[in-house]
Amino acid sequence: MDIQTVLLVLFAAIIALGVVLFQYYYKTKLKGKLALLLSFLRFIALFSVFLLLINPKFVKDEYRIVKANLIVLVDNSSSVASYKDTIHSSIRKIVDNDDIIDRFKTKAYGFGAKLTNENLLGNGNDKKYDSLYVQKNTDITAALKGLQEIYSADNTAVLLLTDGNQNLGQDYEYYGKNQKFPIYPIVIGDTTRYDDIAITQVNANRYAFLNNKYPVEIFVRFNGRTEVKSVIKIAVEGKLVFRKAISLSESENTTTINTLLNANSVGLKNIVVSVDALTDERNTNNNSRQLAVEVIDEKTNIAIVSSILHPDIGAFKNAIESNEQRSVTIINPTDSNLQFDEIDLFMLYQPDASFKTVYDFIRKKKSNLFTITGTQTDWNFLNSVQKEFSKNSYNQSEEVFPTLNPGFGLFNINEFSIKDFPPLESNLGEIKLNNSAEILISQRIKGTELNQPLLAVIDNGSEREALLFGENIWKWRMQSFRNNQRFTNFDDFIGRLVLYLSSNASKERLSVEFSSIYEGNTDAKITATYFDEAYVFDTNANLDLKLKNVKTGVLIEQPMLLKGNYYEADISNLSPGNYDFTASVRNENLSKSGRFTILDFDVEKQLVSTDYKKLERLAINTGGKKYFPSQISELLSELSKTDRFKPVQKGEQNSVSLIDFRILLALIIFTLAAEWFIRKYNGLL
Repeated sequence: MDIQTVLLVLFAAIIALGVVLFQYYYKTKLKGKLALLLSFLRFIALFSVFLLLINPKFVKDEYRIVKANLIVLVDNSSSVASYKDTIHSSIRKIVDNDDIIDRFKTKAYGFGAKLTNENLLGNGNDKKYDSLYVQKNTDITAALKGLQEIYSADNTAVLLLTDGNQNLGQDYEYYGKNQKFPIYPIVIGDTTRYDDIAITQVNANRYAFLNNKYPVEIFVRFNGRTEVKSVIKIAVEGKLVFRKAISLSESENTTTINTLLNANSVGLKNIVVSVDALTDERNTNNNSRQLAVEVIDEKTNIAIVSSILHPDIGAFKNAIESNEQRSVTIINPTDSNLQFDEIDLFMLYQPDASFKTVYDFIRKKKSNLFTITGTQTDWNFLNSVQKEFSKNSYNQSEEVFPTLNPGFGLFNINEFSIKDFPPLESNLGEIKLNNSAEILISQRIKGTELNQPLLAVIDNGSEREALLFGENIWKWRMQSFRNNQRFTNFDDFIGRLVLYLSSNASKERLSVEFSSIYEGNTDAKITATYFDEAYVFDTNANLDLKLKNVKTGVLIEQPMLLKGNYYEADISNLSPGNYDFTASVRNENLSKSGRFTILDFDVEKQLVSTDYKKLERLAINTGGKKYFPSQISELLSELSKTDRFKPVQKGEQNSVSLIDFRILLALIIFTLAAEWFIRKYNGLL
């Protein structure tokens, strides 16, 4: 308690005593024990009131021991599955060590494609780890980033049990330079180097057109010190269609093969690319790659009509042509109408008066439209040439942010995300939609939600039109790449919009979305939307999925689960092969069928040797050190002896009130009440 508070308490006692002496002993006839008792009660009451006002406090010192964090980070991918006993034994040695228990707070995490909180610290007889080590991808960097977010403010050491082979994300060796705590890799797996020839990548289009040729690009890598010869083969539906001899050595250890294959018949074509194994080659899992190409006999022709040059046009073209079933032609509105006859969908970019001939042709043909407006749009012309919508433009540009409408139901947008999307540029003005329309994306300006469309779709039964009221959509495509390291989010969304616009079919009550090809190391899902007879999305429906393995004939049935505004079935647990499926609505005569292929590919099996040199560089970059499972005792000894991770004593000073105000209030009430009753009893009132 500081001196000022002590003086205040003494001063309060003096004041209380002075008031009591004045009341009970100055010019009063009350004497004896009664006066003494009453004056004492009055003193206690007054002094308590003053203490309540002063509220004296004192500083209390509290001390606690803070241990460093020891994080056991375990590779949970299938590439280390054969070493799970070694991993679990290493974990037990770490967490059961008395010196480690005394010095550290221990926590274990697993990781595959992302950081997970697995059950890795059970008792010695715990066999739950048998269900681990099944992840199909490894991202060491993502796991380290996750730990840094959790433990960045604490003294922490990381024991990384892994084979060092990563197939997703940023290179962990370079990311390690940004890590704030040391990493001690415990190298799991075989460190011996074997001669190995592998197909590292195969590139091919997902679609090909009947009676055309489609390209296949093959990348081959060799690890070894001798010169070897092998043969590259390509088989389509089990039939050998390509063969080429190759020669590789330690100095020339990679080669690329390009060839063209014939698309002779319609359908999904299973293609196996393989390279003959070397003599005594240990790992043959990476000697072949399987892919599928769907041969089709139709193509959607789309025209982007524009009188100006703008990066939006290239963004639309690249997004649409990411699906090989679609072809985009960029034309000028003043070009001959002869080019328009083969067009299935017109995209009109910032129309002006030069579009008059184009609009005349579209009205005559009753074609579907996608109109994109912006700061260079001639709204006087556009308002006069069509009656579907209008805008009272003020010719003042403004940045417009997007807000996605989750209730949009004309087609499936469940996988589309606008996270961190930049604003589009548009002219200020009120937009009026003259026909019934569904708003897919609405406008937000300076944080205020407007009841105005940014992207809307009009369906009047015979014709369909999409309206985008903003330019610079190329920035959205770039942001999609920043978010996901690929353009898929944006391109798939534009693809669905174009697919909807290029079809004049009436709205279907049941629609199914699936990919004809699923890679074995990705999540495979089939989604569906179902509308009732009033074309309102039905959240109470029961959808079933029936699957049949084409080769074995095995039948599988499973329900489709409601996921917000769509239904979903997870099929990632299916074995590789070709499958026919039927999605149906229970108690309704509605169903959709299709076929897909799950490829037999596990990227975790492409490498069998541990990348211990890279793990050693990671350790050096972070101030740690590399160890092997046989050196666990040395690692634990170093951790238990180094001053870097010594437990520290931390003190905290807490300001604590000297008195409890509730007790003080009770004392005041008691003393005043006692004084009153005593005075009343003795007739002093």
